[in-house]
Amino acid sequence: MLGLEPRELMRQKEEEYADLYLDDITLERKHLIAAMVDNPNLIERPIAIAGSRAVIGRPPEQVLKLLSE
Repeated sequence: MLGLEPRELMRQKEEEYADLYLDDITLERKHLIAAMVDNPNLIERPIAIAGSRAVIGRPPEQVLKLLSE
């Protein structure tokens, strides 16, 4: 729904991101997704959903725009 790649959904400044070497560009998509499943605090939030669309709620104006469309 977001149309983003896993790394775009990750909080790249989190300690776990560095500890797990998630900045390694050779990591496959499935490895990044597994890291988010195992470490949910790596996921950017909030994610707002309206109908068939979704946005990451940062900045908050993203959510307001989603709700007004």
